[in-house]
Amino acid sequence: MPLKKLLLKPGVNRENTRYTNEGGWYESEKIRFRQGTPEKIGGWVRISALSFLGICRSLWNWVTLGNINIIGVGTNLKFYLSVGGAYNDITPYRDQFTLVNPFQTYIGSPIVDVTDANGGFIDGDYVTFYGGTAVGGLTIFGQYEITTTSTTTYTITASSNATSNAVGGGTVYALYQINVGPAFVVPLVGWGGGYWGGGPWGVGDAATDSIRIWSQQNYGEDLIFGPRGGAIYYWDASSGYASIPFSATVATPTVITATSTPTVTYADGTPIRFAPASGSTLPTGITPGELYYVRNTTGSTFNISLTPTGALIQVTVAAVGAVYILAAGYALADFGTATDVPIQQNFLLVSDVSRFAFAFGCNDYGATTFDPMLIRWSDQEDVYNWTPAATNQAGFLRLSRGSEIITATQARQEILVWTDTALYSLQYVGAPIVWGSQLVGENISIMGQNAVAYANGVAYWMGKDKFYKYDGRTQTLSCDLRRYVFSDLNPLQVAQVCGGTNEGFNEIWWFYCSADSNEIDKYVIYNYVEDVWYYGNMARTAWLDSGLREYPLAATYYNNLVDHETGYDDSATATTLPITASIVSAQFDLDDGHNFMFVWRVLPDVTFEGSTAASPSATMYLLPLKNSGSGYSVNSATDSNHSVADESFATITRIATLPVEEFTGQIFTRVRGRQMSFKFESTGLGVNWQLGSPRLDMRPDGRR
Repeated sequence: MPLKKLLLKPGVNRENTRYTNEGGWYESEKIRFRQGTPEKIGGWVRISALSFLGICRSLWNWVTLGNINIIGVGTNLKFYLSVGGAYNDITPYRDQFTLVNPFQTYIGSPIVDVTDANGGFIDGDYVTFYGGTAVGGLTIFGQYEITTTSTTTYTITASSNATSNAVGGGTVYALYQINVGPAFVVPLVGWGGGYWGGGPWGVGDAATDSIRIWSQQNYGEDLIFGPRGGAIYYWDASSGYASIPFSATVATPTVITATSTPTVTYADGTPIRFAPASGSTLPTGITPGELYYVRNTTGSTFNISLTPTGALIQVTVAAVGAVYILAAGYALADFGTATDVPIQQNFLLVSDVSRFAFAFGCNDYGATTFDPMLIRWSDQEDVYNWTPAATNQAGFLRLSRGSEIITATQARQEILVWTDTALYSLQYVGAPIVWGSQLVGENISIMGQNAVAYANGVAYWMGKDKFYKYDGRTQTLSCDLRRYVFSDLNPLQVAQVCGGTNEGFNEIWWFYCSADSNEIDKYVIYNYVEDVWYYGNMARTAWLDSGLREYPLAATYYNNLVDHETGYDDSATATTLPITASIVSAQFDLDDGHNFMFVWRVLPDVTFEGSTAASPSATMYLLPLKNSGSGYSVNSATDSNHSVADESFATITRIATLPVEEFTGQIFTRVRGRQMSFKFESTGLGVNWQLGSPRLDMRPDGRR
């Protein structure tokens, strides 16, 4: 018989059996399709050797007026600004307390007990101590992670062992960052775990503790950010992005001079905090971590007061050593000029039209009750003013379809808002209504806050049981992997789903948790130009494709960020590892399987263009079967020299393993089966490939 060309349909289809999908592809791992043929995806490289604390769920990229490229990184434990590969901690603070002799040390142990009757801390929180004296041979100064033991006590770990059992520390200032959040959804059961009256008597209804997800967006060169269910915070680019970047000296008893390069200026009403360096003290009249307000700014000098309009602080003793102004995010409601700022929100966004700041799911103005369906916005070009009035454009509206607002995104001439059951369009209509809403989709679903990707004027998102798109009308997205994805998904962890664009390849990526995993371990990709799907295994917790960066950016479980589509290997850690990339065809046969076929020669069609390996190679496997069945997984086979069977009794006979190198023209083999599929795989460092249309030399080989 003549050579048979294997020219297969682009995309991976798992909606039918391997045999029914004849002429297509059935399994994939770290590949994509270009012009209808599969190729290996690009590799990834971490942006620096540094790492952050916690699991990242939020990324945002912008550039300041000083041309500083910044990445906002929100994790379940912290909030960072990444500049030049460094992760600068600007996690907001929730409170500051003065403690007296709070430390208990134990000889030979670094564990220190801390007593703080004010409470409010939870396991995993972070506290920074200033002032105080040595206790048990230890100087407790700087930031520590909290391990709780009761509502008023916790432990920290010092950098060395104590030399004695002691209680002390003198007068200590404790500055607490906002409470940390869960890395993944945690079930809550028992009394108080669910709503009143839910579940059987004495058992209670199940509930969950939601994961910590931040929303963030730049307001000019500044940043507005906040955790879901928390306050709105503001970071001013003029205050710097390092943890303790600016020194301050006392010029007169009432004036503070902030010095830096370049000189930093603070607007009147800006909240700030001071801290001494290790071994230093603050001027008398200034408490470490206390919230002060900038007054009477003149260049880099200003007065301070305890309230936006209160009496100026009288400093009577100059500082001993270095004094610093802390760089951190401050609650927007704490700014001296702020009015009626929401104290709680579920999602934040800044509109492209006239710069309105939006809070989706928040408390009404003049009230503290949280309304998950309420939308509020600030006055135009005034992020501090949220009080509706005839003289401004601040306002609010409440959506009616659904139980809570999940997320929102800026589209071409509208803001799209998803509730848990509907999609709305917000459009600017001017005073007095300002922003009007229109229902554009109902009876829909959405996985979570990060499940939306927007590309070329179309919004794509992952629902609870299907994929959707909105291009002026809401539509179900045809998906050849729908059953595969949604039958192997952890419904408890759907809030972790994150999506994003890979514009260079016309792709939408979604990452999700498989059925047996509490962590993201799988991905699915939709190519919206070629209208095809493919999938694989990869752990990414956040994704950002920004025009301000050369490569798409992603967060890993190694607590770092990586640039994607650079190189061909896995360089997420200090050790570069090869990427295993493979594609498996559906089954094909001769005469609908009436005769067995015998394959004796293969002519591969593959290019290794772009490979950095000296001798790039891959392997082609021919997978003959005696009978039909679709339950086996070729990618799960660990030994290509023995049979693989499953509950459907689809038996792979002797597998032909065919090495393919850069100049391989033909390969001779001997393999026989009623139907076959083939697998192409690379496992080496520096290997890149694109597969074309291999040809098989085959003939009928009897019936059985």
